[in-house]
Amino acid sequence: MDELLGLLRVRVKRGTNLAVRDTNSSDPYVVLTMGQQKLKTHVVKHNCNPEWNEDLTLSIREPVIPIHLTVYDKDTFTVDDKMGDAEINIQPYIEALRLRKSLQQLPDGCALKRIQPNRNNCLAEESSIVWKNGKIIQDMDLRLKNVECGEVRIQLEWIEVPGCKGLEGEE
Repeated sequence: MDELLGLLRVRVKRGTNLAVRDTNSSDPYVVLTMGQQKLKTHVVKHNCNPEWNEDLTLSIREPVIPIHLTVYDKDTFTVDDKMGDAEINIQPYIEALRLRKSLQQLPDGCALKRIQPNRNNCLAEESSIVWKNGKIIQDMDLRLKNVECGEVRIQLEWIEVPGCKGLEGEE
């Protein structure tokens, strides 16, 4: 447990305008990978605008390792089709978490940092890191790469684990 910094809950909320990979729809699911960890959501049948609303929790040991998100179309008789991917940059979020001890007096809903879409990230629009109900959360709309269309909305939330050193002791 000593090398574990904490847990990162990634809520995979929904997909928008995902690519059609079957006759006139798709059966999408999301896979998150970070280092050796690999987690996936349930499959939403016949829907290019799926609602997953599923929490996937990653163990964070090295906060510099990128998180890869890949959307697949579930196929019964053939290998699942890839429907695009995105890299989730958690560095701005980790930086905001390191400040949380000084944030206790902030009003609820206060934006700590805004991240603009650029060539180096997969953001479809501005993403805000927000102080809400005593937690730091970040909603992101990720534009999928290597595909003709599609976005996935996720939310990041840090989970403190008793006995872990946390981010304050890590630099």
